[in-house]
Amino acid sequence: MARGEINQIRERDTSWRQGASRIVFGYATSAGRAFDIAVIALIVLSVTAVMLNSVPSIHARARTVLEASEWAFTILFSIEYLLRLVVSARPLVYARSFYGLIDLVGVLPTYIALAVPAGHYLALIRLLRVLRIFRILRLTRYVGEATALRRALLASRRKILVFSFTLVTLVILFGALMYLIEGGRDGFDSIPRGVYWAIVTLSTVGYGDITPHTAAGQTLAALVMLLGYSIIAVPAGIVGVEIMRASHTPSNLSCPGCGADQHESDAHFCRLCGTELTR
Repeated sequence: MARGEINQIRERDTSWRQGASRIVFGYATSAGRAFDIAVIALIVLSVTAVMLNSVPSIHARARTVLEASEWAFTILFSIEYLLRLVVSARPLVYARSFYGLIDLVGVLPTYIALAVPAGHYLALIRLLRVLRIFRILRLTRYVGEATALRRALLASRRKILVFSFTLVTLVILFGALMYLIEGGRDGFDSIPRGVYWAIVTLSTVGYGDITPHTAAGQTLAALVMLLGYSIIAVPAGIVGVEIMRASHTPSNLSCPGCGADQHESDAHFCRLCGTELTR
């Protein structure tokens, strides 16, 4: 075969891959949007089937239908996963990416449950079936705001870490004080129990299973309750500022190599794997 024919075959193969990649990984074209809508519908239907299968009465009446639908969903998602590997410019990078692993987790439990023998492994099989609900995580690929939220959380991780350390210090301090004030009565029989009370009270949950009965204890509880309302607003403010910053750099470019999205509007290469972006 002449070198020119080989080059033509390579060009046709590259052109086919790029065109398919725009549909599978992108959503700037009508075909890409239709593909995404179809995948989203399959995800929602499959998760609904898994949830219905966990209801004993529904499982008893429609077990055959639910199992058949699960196999249908698994086969379709397996085809989609293989298609993404084929059209990806860097299949291994995509397979090791977050979305690649989620896609794999979405189909593996059904095959593993088929291979695992019955008997005392039934509990494991049920666990694997529940794992199929993780398909819902795949919806984050199609929600641009999820990427903005992820960026905001990463940008504010140090502030949140400092805030969390301060919060842990406060609950230990309040728990120890309540243990000293109540003197081991009314459920405050140890510092860990006091810390548990402080967490429940500071978070404004208030189960009421442990309550102080002394005047000093009730005064401390009131202070912790008031402090809890102000503490709730701190992480929301930190993350909110970062979300506002992240929302100023939207983009609908999706990487054909690893599936990452939300690149800068003028980006030519993926921010994670370096693959050239298709438009």
